[in-house]
Formats: sequence, C-alpha cells, structure tokens
Amino acid sequence: MRFINYVKNAYAELVQKVTWPSWSQLSNSAVLVMVASLIIAVVVLVMDLAFENVMKAIYSILY
Repeated sequence: MRFINYVKNAYAELVQKVTWPSWSQLSNSAVLVMVASLIIAVVVLVMDLAFENVMKAIYSILY
C-alpha cells in the first residue's frame, strides 16, 4: 500500500509541481552544454600538449 501511494504522489508531483522546460529552452541548453564541453576539451588538449612538450624539453636536457 505504501509503494502505491509513493508512486501516486511521485506522479502527481511530476505532473503538477515540476516546471518542465520548453523545447526551445531544452535545445538551447543542450547546445550550450555541447559548446562548453568542446571548449573545455580543447583547453585540456592544449594543456596536455604544452605539458608534454615541456617534459620532453626537460628530459632532453637531463638525458
């Protein structure tokens, strides 16, 4: 009985209390997340390549 009440209350909350984004808001947010992810990936790539080159330079001096 408690589980059935839980499911009913959860459904009622999802239908009546939750504010769902419109399709345009959802697509704008998805594009924003993809662009931000791409920018972060490029920044990490540049940092990785820079660190690799610095380490190669240090190793070439030491060995």
